[in-house]
Amino acid sequence: MKSLSGTGLTLLMAAVLFCSSVFAAQESLLVDDFEGDLGLWQVQTFVGRTQYELVSDGSSKVLHATSSAAASGLIKQLEFDPNQYPRLQWRWKIEAVLASGDARTKEGDDYAARIYVIFPHWIKPLTRTINYIWANRLPKGEALPNSYFSRAMMLAVESGNQRAGEWILEERNLVEDYRRLFGEDPPLAGAIAIMTDTDNTGEHAQAWYDDIRLLSAP
Repeated sequence: MKSLSGTGLTLLMAAVLFCSSVFAAQESLLVDDFEGDLGLWQVQTFVGRTQYELVSDGSSKVLHATSSAAASGLIKQLEFDPNQYPRLQWRWKIEAVLASGDARTKEGDDYAARIYVIFPHWIKPLTRTINYIWANRLPKGEALPNSYFSRAMMLAVESGNQRAGEWILEERNLVEDYRRLFGEDPPLAGAIAIMTDTDNTGEHAQAWYDDIRLLSAP
């Protein structure tokens, strides 16, 4: 067997490194780290307008949301297979929960912070969403249908003011959560959304979001 020449060895090593980099790229899918701009996010307005802006936080940038009796969100169209990227990871922080917030009622259907995944259906009323919320009264880990839209499930990832003012790293398994909430395997997801809303309670809320990404199975 002939040995590889210096050039051949170099090419082989380059090919290995290229394949490794492609594999590594498939390990995660960045939704946004907010180091650029918000050009790929679309504003969805319901009542008034929550203000979203990029601000400095130490050596990096984060998304800052401010809402006063308003409800609008940011949506990024992103089709992906939850079976390929089952883990949703992000960081967030709130100033405080909403005093009148209550996921169990229409009057309290406001959240200082939420990130949700949209599973679109060609019949729009059949679209489903998983809303990962920072709740006020709903205990951490509990879930229920939204007071307005039964196909939108609200899952309390955090609850109460105990960790308000603190950056928290969260990770959820989309496949497991979808099966738990809807009783079946998830279809393709179509978008990720962010929302800080206060239209029902008429209160004021501030939240910060950062480093949203999708990860493959460990």
